[in-house]
Amino acid sequence: MVFKIDSTGHSSRLNREGITAHNGFGSELYSKEELIAELGASMLFGICGIVNETIDNSASYIQSWLRALKEDKTLIISASQQAQKASDYIQGIKFH
Repeated sequence: MVFKIDSTGHSSRLNREGITAHNGFGSELYSKEELIAELGASMLFGICGIVNETIDNSASYIQSWLRALKEDKTLIISASQQAQKASDYIQGIKFH
């Protein structure tokens, strides 16, 4: 099961820079969008009760982010906030 968190970043939805200003695979913007997507998917998997089937893959993927997370102490906060907004959007939860 794959959740398309990236689709929530479109300018007509949540208007995330990683989608609207996409400047190529491997770029910093693209990489941050991938972190948002991974976190958002993990949130939605938890809500759906899909817990242990994906945890190893998610943990491996997040492992690759450790250096960036250590260098930018706000990255996990901003990515998590955006992932939560994406998760809420997919679930139809309105936020203000």
